[in-house]
Amino acid sequence: MEKTSEQFDSVISVCKELFIKKMIDYGSAWRILRLPSLTDQIYIKANRIRTIQEKGNQKISEGIDEEFLAIVNYSIMALIQLEKGIAENPDLNLEEAVQLYDEKVSQAKNLMMHKNHDYGEAWRDLRISSITDLILQKLLRIKQIENNEGKTLVSEGLDANYFDILNYSVFALILHQEIN
Repeated sequence: MEKTSEQFDSVISVCKELFIKKMIDYGSAWRILRLPSLTDQIYIKANRIRTIQEKGNQKISEGIDEEFLAIVNYSIMALIQLEKGIAENPDLNLEEAVQLYDEKVSQAKNLMMHKNHDYGEAWRDLRISSITDLILQKLLRIKQIENNEGKTLVSEGLDANYFDILNYSVFALILHQEIN
């Protein structure tokens, strides 16, 4: 699991670098997004990945890796929104946003390490296309929970699903790196 920890950190460093650059370009404009908007944005990215996987080609230069990277960052944004609530205006400076980003990454990594212990890193035997499908399934669950106004009877809440999507995306990026 030490290798997985290092690979996780490496993938997250690329994601975080992009997050910081976008924060510099756009500020925290994303803070006005309601959770369903973030869910839909993640869905668009995951659906594009599936379409590329099924068709075997693409017409836009951004590839699958860039889409998984975006899913990581949008998932972190959603987790921040869950914690802080939606803002009427951009309200985070770069330092505050990065601190929140790091907190969510730390929680995600801790969850991933615990699950890897219990599941024996079974994700390493998955196909990237299966990971894409699992992400899409989680998104459909999130949409249903959102439609139910956040209420569940026996299921995990929104945060657990966003954390799983984040970690699945990291796994896909790790596996893709190992293949290439």
